[in-house]
Amino acid sequence: MEGQKLLKSKIFWIGLLYFSEGFPLGLFYDLFPVYFRQQGVDLSKIGVISLLGLCWTLKFIWAPLIDFTRRHRYWMVAADVGMGLIMLQFAINNGYGPWVWLAIGLFTAMSATNDIAIDGYTIEQLDQREMGLANGIRIGMYRVGMLMAGILLWCSDALGWTATWGLAALFFLLLGLTCLNAPPEPPRLRPRDPAGLWDELDGLQRQPLLLLAIASFFAALLWPVVLTLDPAWAADYKKLWWYKGGPPVLLLFAATLLFRAGLQAQTEKQKQVAQQGPLFGALIALLQKPHAGLLLLFILIFKLADASIGFMIKPFWVDSGFTNAQIGMVSVNIGLGLSIAGGLVGGWYTDRVGIFKALWVLGLFQAVSNLGYVLAAAYVPHVPQGSPIAFEHQMLMYGASVIESFTGGLGTAAFMAFLMAIVDKERATTEYALLSSVFAFSRSIAGWAGGIGAQDMGYMNYFLLTFILAFPAYILLPWIKQILQQATEKS
Repeated sequence: MEGQKLLKSKIFWIGLLYFSEGFPLGLFYDLFPVYFRQQGVDLSKIGVISLLGLCWTLKFIWAPLIDFTRRHRYWMVAADVGMGLIMLQFAINNGYGPWVWLAIGLFTAMSATNDIAIDGYTIEQLDQREMGLANGIRIGMYRVGMLMAGILLWCSDALGWTATWGLAALFFLLLGLTCLNAPPEPPRLRPRDPAGLWDELDGLQRQPLLLLAIASFFAALLWPVVLTLDPAWAADYKKLWWYKGGPPVLLLFAATLLFRAGLQAQTEKQKQVAQQGPLFGALIALLQKPHAGLLLLFILIFKLADASIGFMIKPFWVDSGFTNAQIGMVSVNIGLGLSIAGGLVGGWYTDRVGIFKALWVLGLFQAVSNLGYVLAAAYVPHVPQGSPIAFEHQMLMYGASVIESFTGGLGTAAFMAFLMAIVDKERATTEYALLSSVFAFSRSIAGWAGGIGAQDMGYMNYFLLTFILAFPAYILLPWIKQILQQATEKS
C-alpha cells in the first residue's frame, strides 16, 4: 500500500526524474574533463569539448515535436537507452580519437531531449503553490544525479575506465526502464491544430523581417561553431574575450528588434498565427514580452559565474595532485548531502520571501563559492596526480567543494523557480526549453572560453574573474521585477 502511494506521489517522481536529468550533465562536466586530461588532452581542447554542449542550447528546435506528441515518458526512455549505448561505445573503444566528438555530440543531444521531456512533464504536473517545494526537490535531486558521477569517478581508480563506462551504461538502462512507470500526463489545456504548422510557415515566408529575426537568433546561438571553423577573417580576433561573447549578445538584441518590427507590420490575425505557431510561436511570443531583450540578457548572465568556473574545477583538482578516488569521494560524502540541503533551503527560502528577493539574495551566496576556489588556487601547488598532498591543502580544496555544493543549490533553486514562473503553461515544454536553451548557451560559451582563460591567466586569476562575473546581472533586477509581476498577474 505504501509502495503504491509512493509511486503516485508527484514529489517522488519529480525527484527521480531530475536525478536522471542531472546524471548525464555530471558525466559531461565531471568524468569527461578528468578522463581527457588523463589522456593528455590540453586545457584548450577540453574547453572546446564543452562546445558539444550546444545541443542543450539548441534543444528548443525539436521541443515543439515533444510538446505536440506529449509522449514524455517514451521520449525519456528512448534518450536514456541511447545514452547507455554511447557509454558502451566508450567502454569498447577506450581512449581519445575522432570518434569521441561524434559520440559526445550524440550524448548531449539525447540528454537535451531527456531534459525537454522531463521539464515539460514536470511543469504540466505542478500547481503554482507546489513550485517552491518541488523546485527544492528538483535542485537537490538534480545535484544528486550530477554527484552520482562522483561515484563513477571513484570507481575509475578501482576498476579502470572500461568498467566505469560499462556501469554508466547499465545505470542509464535502469533509468529508462523506471521512467515507463511514471504517472501519465494530464489532459492538454488547449488542443493543438496540426494544420497550424503550415499556416505558420506560409505566414513566415511572407515576412522577411521575421525570417531575418529567426536567422539572427540562430546565428547568436551558433556563434561558437562559427569560430571553431577557424575562418581567416576571424584569425586576429579569436583570442579576444569580447569577440567570443559580444557578437552573440548583439545578435540576440537584433533578433528582438527585428521580431518587434516584423510583427508591427502584420495584421492582428497574422500576429495571432505567428505567436501560436507550433514551430517558432514560442520564440516569437517570448520576444514580444516587455523588456524581452533584458530578459534574455539576464538569463544569459545570472549563472555566468557558476558556468565559467564549472568546466575547469575538475582539471584543477587533477593538476593539484588529487586522485580520481579522492575527487569522487569528496563529491559523494560531502557534496551529496550539502547539495540536497542547498536545493531544499533554496526552495524553502524562495517560497518564504518570493522569487524576486530570492534571486538576488541567493545569487550573492552563489557567488561566494568561487572565492573558495580562488583561495585554494592561491595556496595549493601543482603536482603530479597521486603525489602526497599536505593536510592544509586538502582542507582548502575540500572547503571549496563544500561551499560550491551548498551555494550552487541555493542560487539554482531561485533561478529555476523564476523560469517556471514566466512560461505559458499551455505550451510549457516548448517555452521552458527555449528559456533553458538560452541559459545553456551561456554555459557552453563560458566553458569554451574557460579553457583558454584558465590556461592563459592561471587558475587563481581566472577563478577570481569568474567571481566578478556574478554581479552584472544585478543591474537588470528592476526590469526582472516588472517581468515577474506581469507574469503573476497573467496567471
